[in-house]
Amino acid sequence: MLMYRRIRHRRLSAVTNYKKRVASLKSGMRRLVVRKSNRSISLQIVEYEKSGDRILASSSSKELKGLGWEPRCNIPTAYLTGMLLGNKLKDKSSEYILDIGLYRPIKGSVIFAAAKGFSDCGQKLHNSIEFDEARLKGAHIAKYAAGEKGKTQFSAYAKAGFDAKAIEEKFDAVKKQLVGK
Repeated sequence: MLMYRRIRHRRLSAVTNYKKRVASLKSGMRRLVVRKSNRSISLQIVEYEKSGDRILASSSSKELKGLGWEPRCNIPTAYLTGMLLGNKLKDKSSEYILDIGLYRPIKGSVIFAAAKGFSDCGQKLHNSIEFDEARLKGAHIAKYAAGEKGKTQFSAYAKAGFDAKAIEEKFDAVKKQLVGK
């Protein structure tokens, strides 16, 4: 006799991994949800409730524009967005677990840069994250921007008045502003 196994709608449309979700909910910790698009990065602190997940705080890379940073979906932007969310939270005693959804956990990715920025603000993240400091500051971007292809590749930065070759100095300035808050 053949048994029919119903595949849940959110899994079928590649939105939810139910095994990971149940495991994270059993932990009882709040989740740091990191999502990225082609243009921005968003982070949310989510707490489970029976009536549905409740968002306690959120941050987007677009908020960094007010601090003088030109937001794109890159490693330095992700790190600064994580720091921004970490500074928004007043409760430093809670422990959080990283929720990357259906993204692949690749070492040195944008998602882990955001988590590193969040944990560097003094927040307790259950995951341990190691990262190259030069990549966090954008040294790889500045090196590429100084090359031949940099003029065309970073034309959107130039239109916005942001010098991609000086991204490390700008990163340090914005980070100082965030730490000072």
